[in-house]
Amino acid sequence: MTVPSLFDMSGQRVLVTGAASGLGLAIAQAMLEAGAHVVLSDSDAQAMDTEIHRLRKTHQKVQQVVMDVSVGAEVDRVVDAMAGQGHIDCVFANAGMSAGRGFLVEQGGLQNVDPVVWERVLKVNLDGVLATMRAASRHMKPRRCGRIIVTSSIAGLRSEAHSGYAYVASKAAVNNIVRQAAVELAPYNVLVNAIAPGPFATGLNGGRLRLPESAERMRTYVPLGRIAEPHEIKGLALLLASPASSYMTGAIIPIDGGTSAR
Repeated sequence: MTVPSLFDMSGQRVLVTGAASGLGLAIAQAMLEAGAHVVLSDSDAQAMDTEIHRLRKTHQKVQQVVMDVSVGAEVDRVVDAMAGQGHIDCVFANAGMSAGRGFLVEQGGLQNVDPVVWERVLKVNLDGVLATMRAASRHMKPRRCGRIIVTSSIAGLRSEAHSGYAYVASKAAVNNIVRQAAVELAPYNVLVNAIAPGPFATGLNGGRLRLPESAERMRTYVPLGRIAEPHEIKGLALLLASPASSYMTGAIIPIDGGTSAR
């Protein structure tokens, strides 16, 4: 294959969850720019309407659907409907939520873990990912091809003082189900990998890293000395979705400015 064809997504049908903003939106844009037909899903209908209107000015192969990944029946409905329109080649299980501040502040400490927050975060970040992977694999296995790409976090690879307990627990669990599913689905040529972002300037955790004072503190932990912008996820997302990664499965790939190398 030529190098351009390795990254060509023409004819591919891609679903991105949590796509109304942040990394999910950047991933959806990358897929569209590479020629894929993309379905954006999110629970925030208003934000998604805004972005779809903008994207359709330059891309026609884009659709939207409202979906809460924490409700398994909704995930099944959306994935089944998309597969029923033809096929589903790639799913980005990107939707997730923050658990609030980590133990660097008193309210984020072990003694203050809120059971309600814990349950909600795991419902979205872990149950939602599992539901998305399960629904996608049901359609990919018979075709003996497909890509499932999960947005994890470096907080699932190591202790992370800036992240809440439920967040680090959910992302660590996600990493292991990615590995588990990768081995199970490998005989069917369904590739399962995870992207593990470090600090990105998104709306996660109330958009804290968009604030100058928070960003300045975080920069001291990042070897590259800066916070990433959402568009910087595009290259890795395209690699994992495209033919260029045909021999990659079960990988958890940090994209963190060197933070996890410390």
